[in-house]
Amino acid sequence: MTPGASGEGLEERRLALQTALDEGKPRAARNASGQFATPTTLALEILEYAKALCPAQRRIRFLDPAIGTGAFYSALRVVFPPNQIAAAVGYEIDRHYAAPTAEFWKGSGLVLHPEDFTRAVAPSGADAYDLVICNPPYVRHHHIASSDKPRLKNQVRLVAGMEASGLAGLYCYFLGLSHAWMAPGALAGWLIPSEFMDVNYGASIKQYLLDKVTLLHIHRFDPHDVQFGDALVSSAVVWLRNEWPPADHHVRLSFGGSLLRPRQERRVPAAAMRGNRKWTNFNGGAEPDESPTLGDFFTIKRGVATGGNGFFILAEEDIRRRGLPREMFAPILPGPRHLPEDKILADQQGNPQLSRRLFLLDCRLAPDEVRRRHPQLWAYLEEGREQGVSERYICRHRTPWYAQERRPAAPFVCTYMARTRREGSLPFRFILNCSRATAANVYLMLYPQRHVAMRLERVVGLREEVWDTLRTISPQAMLGEGRVYGGGLHKLEPQELGNVRTAKLAQLFPVATPAGAQEDLFGRSVAAVASG
Repeated sequence: MTPGASGEGLEERRLALQTALDEGKPRAARNASGQFATPTTLALEILEYAKALCPAQRRIRFLDPAIGTGAFYSALRVVFPPNQIAAAVGYEIDRHYAAPTAEFWKGSGLVLHPEDFTRAVAPSGADAYDLVICNPPYVRHHHIASSDKPRLKNQVRLVAGMEASGLAGLYCYFLGLSHAWMAPGALAGWLIPSEFMDVNYGASIKQYLLDKVTLLHIHRFDPHDVQFGDALVSSAVVWLRNEWPPADHHVRLSFGGSLLRPRQERRVPAAAMRGNRKWTNFNGGAEPDESPTLGDFFTIKRGVATGGNGFFILAEEDIRRRGLPREMFAPILPGPRHLPEDKILADQQGNPQLSRRLFLLDCRLAPDEVRRRHPQLWAYLEEGREQGVSERYICRHRTPWYAQERRPAAPFVCTYMARTRREGSLPFRFILNCSRATAANVYLMLYPQRHVAMRLERVVGLREEVWDTLRTISPQAMLGEGRVYGGGLHKLEPQELGNVRTAKLAQLFPVATPAGAQEDLFGRSVAAVASG
């Protein structure tokens, strides 16, 4: 299949080819390879935006390092006149797509290399590229071969001065490595996950964008408007020019709507961005808040990572039926879906007063002692061993494999992941835990620092007042510190929750004295403990 001389129906035929190739490869395999096709409308918008930034009439050399079936090349041919396109080159590592795409574009002027862009040799001089447009593969770090990571990290260090984190996805390396392919003054537009703006591994990308090139514009799509129907990821388009940033440079930041017609936008000094950990905060336009943070009052930790909830968490009737020793089990809260109320009351034994009562197996006895003192429990542990539970990652890295990490009950618990439902609603739930139940890692546990714990002990009703105060934290404050994925899925890590600011809590407690003088409920100096 080759494009006709007139090009009529060309994009429709390319989309048909894309659909056929996608259907010929399992979705799980495409997801693992980070292959998410760019929609036609978005590709056209990106090339139209590029044309507005390119010098008029200047002939361009175009590069797409992850071309797929050529969505951007197709848009390039629509937006730019043929006499302005001096060269067009694409790379595609997956031969399932590369061979049919090369055949499809045969005779159009596109040079397609069916190889790995990260291993290709960058051109020099007049062969460098003036326009780089790419939707790089969204391959998460754990899908990158361990043998490839040292090579990629060394390459981006040499090419772009980026100290890539081991948690960086493949798209980070594509962006950094392309630096060597750009001519002086070249323009680049990258359609990448917006998470780099907030996550720790994005620090090296942000440093590159601010120090090595001129960052022109970042447009962040509304997370509820997923750009790729088969990818749960929130996207951004990052525009940069291959030249040193000017003094007092300002970056255009936009949000929502479309690239050409954003819902919000502002210009932010690059100097302000350099000192800011979360770039998505700039979309709100609010003045910096200097209020105390939750981390000033609580040590925040993820709940228990059991290594196998189905094996280690049992219902009350299952423990009784198997004759297992109750003293080896601690109450644990069910998941948020099974927690109808946000205040958990306790019975006389301190167990949650819930219709769904669950208990966590937490035995610290040595295997020989378990076998001697608790034969029924030993038989149950042997079942787990036969099922392979003991060989799961978390289990095989602890001794004994069935002992849980220490997570005592916390008086305040927050959900870890949630979706936004209606405008202004808070997707995360703060739960007042009056029981002795711990929580699994679908929750964040807020342990009062010692000065807070002492006041909670002395003042009747203060727990409820703190709980009410936590529930008045604005949705913007919570969402601004967390991260968001496509479809409105939000997530808060312990440190991110600790960074949420709350002026009202400071009215209930004195502002924390120097951290070195305090201890958390784990008996450690707060100064030595990072929330996590």
